[in-house]
Amino acid sequence: MMIDAHQHYWNPARGDYVWMVGDAVAPIARAIGPQDLAPHLARHGISKTVLVQAAPSVNETEYLLGIADATESVAKVVGWVDFESRKDLRQLQRLKNHPKFSGVRPMIQDLHDLQWMHRPDVQWAFDAVLDLDLTFDALGFPLHLDPFLRLFERYPKMRAVIDHCMKPIIRDGAFEPWASKMAVIARETHVLCKLTGLASEAGAGWTAQSLKPYADHVLNCFGPERVMWGSDWPVLDLNGSYGSWFDAAQVLVPETHQPKVFRETAAKFYGIE
Repeated sequence: MMIDAHQHYWNPARGDYVWMVGDAVAPIARAIGPQDLAPHLARHGISKTVLVQAAPSVNETEYLLGIADATESVAKVVGWVDFESRKDLRQLQRLKNHPKFSGVRPMIQDLHDLQWMHRPDVQWAFDAVLDLDLTFDALGFPLHLDPFLRLFERYPKMRAVIDHCMKPIIRDGAFEPWASKMAVIARETHVLCKLTGLASEAGAGWTAQSLKPYADHVLNCFGPERVMWGSDWPVLDLNGSYGSWFDAAQVLVPETHQPKVFRETAAKFYGIE
């Protein structure tokens, strides 16, 4: 069994995908569901996925859980609640009861306030993630690394994973300070990292070799037991394809590490049997 630890389904007609505007995202701004991903999963021998939110609404989380109920390949769902509304504690408590609900992902990369995650009025949500034994997906850019380090240090027992390697700016050849700050998080915390998003952050015509310094750094810092592979499909289609990224990852991850990176790490973190 292999696990795709990060993929999306959506239907823009629902009206809550506020980021899905403009020519840049036009190729994926359409209804995309399990029938579209199924051929990729079959071709590459992937039997389970983690379905991740893409809209800042509880309604979308309900929509994704409905898909999960009807789709055997979806093992877990990472949803969303409003961290700025303490009333959503009830939503978390309710969602916790769904067998395929794993945790939450606030869309921090879209917020202007770098210190948002440290605001007093949102701390109840991090406390709830801990109390309910949920997972937390950390979505941001390299400029969020310092605030996230403080957050992870404040909640050392929170089950957290960094999405998309925190999006290093590969297209500009930027390695520092991303690399040093990721190393500190790996050394000082128990947080995990998703080997996802590198193709999206690279320039057109990327190759496994051009992504190698970034993948190597993540694997060396976190170790295979704290790294999980995911596709970030269909966002991936904007600068690559499912097959090209899967094949590149097979090259980038040493064969001895592949059982953990492509299966065991995600299964343990998300509780996938």
